[in-house]
Amino acid sequence: MAIKSTTIDGTKIVCEIVSSNLIKTTYDSEKNSLVVEFKNGMNYEYEEVPHNIYAQFRLSESQGKFFNSKISKTYKYKKLDN
Repeated sequence: MAIKSTTIDGTKIVCEIVSSNLIKTTYDSEKNSLVVEFKNGMNYEYEEVPHNIYAQFRLSESQGKFFNSKISKTYKYKKLDN
């Protein structure tokens, strides 16, 4: 698993990811929110994700494993309409 591309749009960092479950993440450094797009087409927003956790996520060997162990069950989230 790896980050395929990264773009910065204002306060947002958008990463396309090569993963068995994740497609893309958008981190808003102003709001500390992380939007995750999954391969099943679902999008979820995780609230109050600290920038250092997002940096660790991006630098991890496996973004999917890091997401599952450190983000998905730790931070409050909501399903977004597609």
